[in-house]
Amino acid sequence: MSAAPVRIVTDPEHGGRWTSLQAGGREWLWHREAPDRAGAAPGSAFVDAGGLEECVPTVRGTPDHGDAWTRRWGREGETERVDCGRFTLSRTIRITGDSAEADYTLTADPGFRFVWAAHALLALSDRALLHMPHGAATRLHPEAAPLLDRPWPTDTPWVEGPWPAPCGLRLDRFGPEDGTAVGAVVDTGRVCVHDGPTDRLSLSVRVDGQPTSVALWRNLGGFPEPHPYRSTGVEPMLGRVFDLADARSGDAASVPASGEVRWRLTLTAVCRCP
Repeated sequence: MSAAPVRIVTDPEHGGRWTSLQAGGREWLWHREAPDRAGAAPGSAFVDAGGLEECVPTVRGTPDHGDAWTRRWGREGETERVDCGRFTLSRTIRITGDSAEADYTLTADPGFRFVWAAHALLALSDRALLHMPHGAATRLHPEAAPLLDRPWPTDTPWVEGPWPAPCGLRLDRFGPEDGTAVGAVVDTGRVCVHDGPTDRLSLSVRVDGQPTSVALWRNLGGFPEPHPYRSTGVEPMLGRVFDLADARSGDAASVPASGEVRWRLTLTAVCRCP
């Protein structure tokens, strides 16, 4: 277990994207060539450059991957901030040796509902494993339908089963490219990634009075058409849905009377398996 310090690099000019996350002596973020990313503006279709995107107030849906990734963020001291009209999001990242803490504040009118995800696309080997609490409720989304041994029910945005194999589909292993792509949301606020015999990345989110989860995007060469590639997302969230429009009672964060929601994302190279 390495004691190498965590190092994080962000790009406030282009949506606040995290462009580097080094922990335990390795780079964890995956990237791809995406020349259109630099010119993205509000209303643009999502441009997948990898790294970690701040997705808020939704992940899927409208606007795709949220409203913050297309905007320039400002910086005051150690705090980065973006104004998205209906809400403002600020982020302060602190490094504490082999860990990092990112403190967030979302400010909006009381009652504003949102989903936030640290949309981290990780550079993982075929041997990578995910550790989350056994039996945690896991929502599978419709792209998983061809992989299930049952018909997909009509008029529902997801089906649910226990981690790590909801509806018989094992999700804790990544493996080689097999032409599939699966999205899932797991009812937990913490996850530990194991990649090989020693590399570990633990991610957790803590907040008072709001729902948390971990989203998983396991794209093993099944998306997008006609030129698919491999990308693997492990994404701590506020909320329990990809698309805010699908949120039922308790599925989205809600701004209280104070006008703000505060939460903390913690990342470390020290194994903290659930």
